[in-house]
Amino acid sequence: MTPMNKFIFRDLRRVKGYLDPADALVFLSILEGQEQKKYSGSMAEIGIYYGRSFFLLRKMARLAEQVLGIDLFNIGETKDGMPAQMHEFLENGKKIGLPVERDQIIVGDSTKLTADDVLNRVGPVRFFSVDGGHALHHVQADSRLARDSLAEFGVIAFDDSFNPEWPEVTVAIIDFLRGNAEKYSAFCVTNKKTYICNQAYFDFYKDLISRSPHLKVFKVGEVMVLGTCAVRVHHPIERRIIYEILVRSGAGALAGWIY
Repeated sequence: MTPMNKFIFRDLRRVKGYLDPADALVFLSILEGQEQKKYSGSMAEIGIYYGRSFFLLRKMARLAEQVLGIDLFNIGETKDGMPAQMHEFLENGKKIGLPVERDQIIVGDSTKLTADDVLNRVGPVRFFSVDGGHALHHVQADSRLARDSLAEFGVIAFDDSFNPEWPEVTVAIIDFLRGNAEKYSAFCVTNKKTYICNQAYFDFYKDLISRSPHLKVFKVGEVMVLGTCAVRVHHPIERRIIYEILVRSGAGALAGWIY
């Protein structure tokens, strides 16, 4: 098991939340590919929850790169007035050796932010994870924020795409792709997320995912998204069942060996 696999399947297991193994390894593939091409920039996430995917971005960031987290942090309260969510998030960072500085976080409603709020804080973003509010207006606002603060070679990862529990997320993503058809396309779709990039870098990212050694255990094929042939990374149900059994039995650390 590689050091990054150990981090994903052992250290991140200590952080409450959910990040499908396929998406964790797609994140890893994209970020490593950008690094190999010397595409530098910050990273950002809307909707941190307790930090599972945020800390994966932190782990992958180079020394000079910043990672910005945006969240309401409105889950629970502690005696000192700090929301329980924020307290646990900060403690998670300490537990896994990635302590969080206050300037890495924006506490508030992402739909009220502008691209300047992001750019002035961390500069152009090379990877932007969108997992905030799931109503139509939330995702529409967050997609604009991500687009307008994205580096030319950047990637936007939309969570819960094509999830029947959150149909307005899908509508907002399709609206975004139609409204920006001259510049952006989906290059990868997983069971949980849709990944979008500037069309000038479409072939690079599609080839990166298709050939990634991290994704060999998954079923990698193709799917049409609004006339564009994207890579589909499918997490087979048999492997997902094994993974969930290991996790729920308390043996989640062993799950890395099946990926």
